[in-house]
Amino acid sequence: MKDSFRFFPALAIVTAAMICLSLYLAFFFAPVEAEMGWVQKIFYFHVPSAVAAYAGFFCAFIFSVVYLIRPGDRVDALARCGAEIGVVFCAMVLTSGPLWARPIWGVYFVFDPQLTATLLLFLIYTAYLLLRFVAAESARVRKIAAVLAIFGFMDVPIIHMAVRKWGGTHPLVEREGGGGLHPDMRVAFYVSMLTFLLLFATLYWLRVRVASREDRLRELEVEMEDQLIEINELKGRAA
Repeated sequence: MKDSFRFFPALAIVTAAMICLSLYLAFFFAPVEAEMGWVQKIFYFHVPSAVAAYAGFFCAFIFSVVYLIRPGDRVDALARCGAEIGVVFCAMVLTSGPLWARPIWGVYFVFDPQLTATLLLFLIYTAYLLLRFVAAESARVRKIAAVLAIFGFMDVPIIHMAVRKWGGTHPLVEREGGGGLHPDMRVAFYVSMLTFLLLFATLYWLRVRVASREDRLRELEVEMEDQLIEINELKGRAA
């Protein structure tokens, strides 16, 4: 972990540069959409946020499966950190979406299939984190939370297919049947996607390292408590 972390500053610098590039492409390079106007620019942050959220939940899903097969503090931390970062990006989706929807649809939120499934995904993984917060040290709770993380990820393909299968107000855009994008919009969109994935990787790497240090700190606290008990026992015998 210590050796691998030396690459983190480079990753952070590349991510920061990509953020600046994405902002330039979204606001100055990509043309203004004819019907929606400037509010369409939210698209370059809304969709990539969803992809970054899926990446976090995928990590929670994979490492939860591993935890159920071979329990360990390391894989448990990897699953928990993935869920934490995923919830942050999912909150960005649920915030940017209404800001985009209000000028276009006239309402902030409608319970169409895709939006409802996305809200459900956010609530499932929020419940996962609350469960972990309440009883983080319980092995039984960790297993229950792992099952919840696995179950929650089953909602991701439902979100992806919701518009195509059940319709709704959500636009298709890049998917089959959508209206497509202007070539300059496509460039800005793909760069934003890469940027948000890099941002996810940066935050996830940092959060996992913090979790590793937290676990090490707890181990040291337990060792110190054991040593204090031994010292007190020796003092009692000496007296």
